[in-house]
Amino acid sequence: MDKKNFIEAIQKLKALPKRKFKQKYDLIINLKNLDLKKPEHQVELWIKLPHDKGKPAKIGALVGPELADQAKANCDVVVMHDDFSQYTDKRKIRKLARECDYFVAQANIMADVAKAFGRIFGPRGKMPNPKAGCVVPPNANLKTLSENLRKTIKATAKIQPSIKVIVGNEDMPDEQVAENAMAIYTNVLQKLPQELFNIKSVLLKMTMSEPVKVEEAKK
Repeated sequence: MDKKNFIEAIQKLKALPKRKFKQKYDLIINLKNLDLKKPEHQVELWIKLPHDKGKPAKIGALVGPELADQAKANCDVVVMHDDFSQYTDKRKIRKLARECDYFVAQANIMADVAKAFGRIFGPRGKMPNPKAGCVVPPNANLKTLSENLRKTIKATAKIQPSIKVIVGNEDMPDEQVAENAMAIYTNVLQKLPQELFNIKSVLLKMTMSEPVKVEEAKK
């Protein structure tokens, strides 16, 4: 499968009746022959896209004084370590979780981050994750990290054998949407134990449309 296959699917979707709002493109990868009870069969990937999905991810920072200036310059929401005590109301923490796609935290205060926010952030997948590079030392470069995270998408399959992610919107050029979709497909494929034999189908849809199958050109 290559970029051309995704472009063909995008063009089929664009031929459908228009909606009165800007629709997003969803990529759906259905999996097979996996036992998701086994950790080695589960998928959890943070993939940096070639292009943002039309709306850059929002970044929250949970930091101490060492990273205060960088966080304020490069992140959308900043909560200082000294202010963690102000987050005792669960509604306030839920609001914070909704405001950001990813949270970055200093490694030396992670115990306090977990204590203050873990109960709410954890089930929502919002805890700063070392695998995504979101747990950082006090001398980290937050400018580079935040730029990367704004184009990063999380692809997961831990309970259901299916991955669904947003890859763009209809205002974006077809090539950019296709390149985002291809980047996710390639990363997921490489993660699967049997690669192609673990992929049941690849679909592309708009917000309000039926899915279109992404197919390889017939030889």
